Amino acid sequence: MNSDNDLQIAGDILEVRHLLQPPREHPSTVAEFVGLARSVAADRSQWEHLVRYDATTRWYHRLRTVPQALGSARAGETPIGYEVWLLSWVPGQGSGSHDHGRSSGVLTVLEGTLTERTERGTRALGTGAQRVFAPGYVHEVVNDTLEPAVSLHIYYPGLTEMPMHPATAPHCDARPVSA
Repeated sequence: MNSDNDLQIAGDILEVRHLLQPPREHPSTVAEFVGLARSVAADRSQWEHLVRYDATTRWYHRLRTVPQALGSARAGETPIGYEVWLLSWVPGQGSGSHDHGRSSGVLTVLEGTLTERTERGTRALGTGAQRVFAPGYVHEVVNDTLEPAVSLHIYYPGLTEMPMHPATAPHCDARPVSA
């Protein structure tokens, strides 16, 4: 399969909503964390009043911290703690190229459009778009638009480090024009 979408194996699991399980208090699978992100995103009363925009520094707010809970996993699963973060992005703000250490995550765009840059290319993420990533996934997120944006991030286990990486060369999809 020739696709730049690293979520696409036999279709995008995020587009098959009936396969996503409802969020549990203590998710333990990627699908359950995606479901939790969608649930929080849909309930604007949980986050909308908290959003602040700051042109001088990146603004973020930890919405929820859930420690590893013994007995919360199903048979054969390891329970994991997680954190839910809310971030705002004014035009031009970016994260810098980074990974999330040992944490996996789900990024959900709540408002606006963000650009994700990876070694594989550049992807525009509009309102409702989600990205799922594993430990060690290197990316940069930037607001390249003229409007502010808001995103929700779930890290599991909770975020303990965010190593920065040298900037990757910009990806260009330009093709020669024939006359």
